[in-house]
Amino acid sequence: MRRLRSFRDLDDTDRGASAAIGNFDGVHLGHQAVIARAAAVARDRGAPLGVVTFEPHPREVFAPDAPPFRLTGPDTRAHRLARLGVDRLYELPFDAAMIALSPEDFAREVLAEGLGLSHVVIGRDFRFGKGRAGGADELVALGRDLGFGVTVADLDDADGEAISSTRIRAALSAGEPRLAARLLGHLHRIDGPVIHGAKRGRALGYPTANMAMEGLHLPRLGVYAVRVDLLDGPQAGAYGGVASLGVRPMFGENAPNLETFLFDFDGDLYGRELSVGLVEFLRGEERFDSVETLVAQMDRDAARARAILAADSA
Repeated sequence: MRRLRSFRDLDDTDRGASAAIGNFDGVHLGHQAVIARAAAVARDRGAPLGVVTFEPHPREVFAPDAPPFRLTGPDTRAHRLARLGVDRLYELPFDAAMIALSPEDFAREVLAEGLGLSHVVIGRDFRFGKGRAGGADELVALGRDLGFGVTVADLDDADGEAISSTRIRAALSAGEPRLAARLLGHLHRIDGPVIHGAKRGRALGYPTANMAMEGLHLPRLGVYAVRVDLLDGPQAGAYGGVASLGVRPMFGENAPNLETFLFDFDGDLYGRELSVGLVEFLRGEERFDSVETLVAQMDRDAARARAILAADSA
């Protein structure tokens, strides 16, 4: 997949794509349905399959002081889109110039002239242009005038409700990763490099891989059964594990992070890339009276996580 961040990056092979447009936070089942519609047009026309998205996320620009809300960072989103068969990811800067474009100018300068798209697919709720003034019907009309086709896809639903990033965030906040996974079509994953921590876990018999949560929506704090993909290095592969998401109240630290213990793994993980998928919430974050009590609970957590993962694989 080619990841293109400005019009200057494009060559002739990058034009003519059939592209889905949106923020695609989480790349959930609704997003996947929109991309599948674009893929069908791409196959019929022998064109590249594209996705048009924006960075930073518009909400980060318009509400910079809001709590972190993103389900995925840009790199994780790109990896998931690549796995869906996307050929071109047009990751456009959401800056002052983009914000100022009228709906007509956005359609002409970005979609028609800048990217040279042959077809676009959008969700029914898609808004574009300055002040979110343009909607789906307007883009259909503009596409007709400017020479590109437009398909408006109805949003998928689950349990009678539309699938949305908002609903997935709510499920994660409630400690319901299985519901989030059903809406996503995959486990909710936290991806990134392993960073150095206080190294207390090794002394307790549970060496953990620490990952930062900066900029991401925080699921319910606590302990989870997880599936872990080690993405690089000689021991790359899939592992089961148990992870603690929280602020380590027993040790007086406050910055949230994810600490994951990989089952049946022996090696150095610092600087390696992990993808940690939340499978099931086990318990909330707790403060213990002693280190011994903490370790006994960690033993129970690990045993329960192993049982859950084994049952899922059966």
